[in-house]
Amino acid sequence: MHSSLLLITQLAAVVLAGEPWINEDIRALPDFDWAARQHLNDQMYSFYRTGTAGEQSYRHNLDIWKSVQFRSRHLSDVTKLNETLATTILGYNFSAPFFIAPAARGIYGDPERAELNFVEAAGKENILYIPSMYASKTIEEIAAGKSNSTLNGPQVIFQQIYTNANLSVTWDNIRRAERAGAKAIVFTIDAPGNSVRHRAARYDTTNANSVSSALTWDVYDQMRNQTSLPIILKGITTAEDALLAVEKGAKAIYISNHGGRQLDHTPGPLEIAYEIYRNAPQVFQQVEVLADSGIRYGSDVLKLLALGVKAVGMGRPFMYSNVYGLEGVTKAIDIMRTEIVRDGAQLDATNLQNISTSFLNTRQLESNVYLFDQ
Repeated sequence: MHSSLLLITQLAAVVLAGEPWINEDIRALPDFDWAARQHLNDQMYSFYRTGTAGEQSYRHNLDIWKSVQFRSRHLSDVTKLNETLATTILGYNFSAPFFIAPAARGIYGDPERAELNFVEAAGKENILYIPSMYASKTIEEIAAGKSNSTLNGPQVIFQQIYTNANLSVTWDNIRRAERAGAKAIVFTIDAPGNSVRHRAARYDTTNANSVSSALTWDVYDQMRNQTSLPIILKGITTAEDALLAVEKGAKAIYISNHGGRQLDHTPGPLEIAYEIYRNAPQVFQQVEVLADSGIRYGSDVLKLLALGVKAVGMGRPFMYSNVYGLEGVTKAIDIMRTEIVRDGAQLDATNLQNISTSFLNTRQLESNVYLFDQ
């Protein structure tokens, strides 16, 4: 009852605060953070913004990109680079190598449409959307918002899943996702229960996932027996777990430290991708690799693509953009698409499908990465 009253109070505060206008000076994804801070109340903003404990992981996610410098070349023909932006994920076609990552409580940004803005914008712009199991809209409501006219025909979405202590609840959620037409299950493996989130606690903001549950390889094996859908393991932070996932038959893995919300002092996606690249490079050929956490610029995406990542997700930036509704989410997609192409051209990349580590100077990054042979 307390949670319900708190949510009603929070939503009322947003309505009273008024709706922002997209003509505000939004030039880059971090500008949406500013907009959300201005237009959401403290409790709502802190839910989106919070990191775990001292928020070292959150800040590290944003800072680590400077540890890799570009080695840009020149005098190549980059005029058709935009034609190479499209990609495939698990065989499905998308217009760009980035996606809307799973994040809960879209209702805070848009009290009426919530996650419906994400599924509609993703459909129109032909990018992947992965709804959170704790989305404000139900699995069925989000599915009803899918487009029937995309690069894949009917819109393709994947469904993020947490396990419940009662696994029958988890299996029921997977069956709901199947009936709703999800094409893959994104199984979050890095959240066995509540994490320490001081910022959120100061504003009496609860975790979306407050259920402790067993997260084991045995549970993953059971999940594989419950569905014919491909399962993507989300929350990979070491080369060892990447190798185990391949051994266990995962169709894809998802590098993530949960946006710095679960455990402090964890590596960011750039370090994790590089750890896999240095210790087990074959992983990138054996399975498709997705990544999120701390991505804010097109240059961040390019660095991950160069290491072998297939597609890159963003959570907070899209949640923040939702304060502008559908128009804001669409603008965020356009900003990221434009930055990737423009930065790629400055890098002298002629094809985003085969961008490689030859464009990266990783010497500084290497000192921060765990290597098996040292």
